[in-house]
Amino acid sequence: MSKTTQPHSADNGVNVQALLEAKAALAEAPEGARFRWRATSEWVKGTHSRATVDGFFGLGSEQRHRSTFTFDADHPEIFAATDNGATPVEYVLVGLAGCLSAGIASVAQYRNIQLRSVRASLEAGMDLQGVLGIDADVRNGFDGIKVHYEIDADATPEQIAALVAQSQKRSAVFDIVANPTDVTVTTSKASKSGSKA
Repeated sequence: MSKTTQPHSADNGVNVQALLEAKAALAEAPEGARFRWRATSEWVKGTHSRATVDGFFGLGSEQRHRSTFTFDADHPEIFAATDNGATPVEYVLVGLAGCLSAGIASVAQYRNIQLRSVRASLEAGMDLQGVLGIDADVRNGFDGIKVHYEIDADATPEQIAALVAQSQKRSAVFDIVANPTDVTVTTSKASKSGSKA
């Protein structure tokens, strides 16, 4: 008696069908693809601030997350700070890791590759002489970012490398940190009703 086998279907928790339908719909109505992401940050004390994310604009109207997300940012005690959260530059690394990893899971699902584990290690160098105003020729930001993935999947090393390469190619955060982005900073005086007591 011959044995028939069902083709293996990967389950990485990504609804590829919904993504493909969204892609097709936005190709027909490109104005819906214009999104605006937002965050609000309030200073707490010292170098500690608390940011919230809850709403954004997309698909032609205002949208909301299922809940409000809160992020504490601070600096470590070695900077005479209170260390109540990750540093803002560490959040950049977190954002990059999250974006690339989401892409890997999505591409793997599309290519029917089962993931068992995906671990990213990120490291970025920075010379604080720039930030502290010691040397005006030293850049304030990172001098480079290294991302290393350890991936266990039902795939060859070449297929895994291709997953990572495709994720990098389509990653919004990778594009943001790898290419110049216009940033405009404005100010206004807060009303007394909006100030802290």
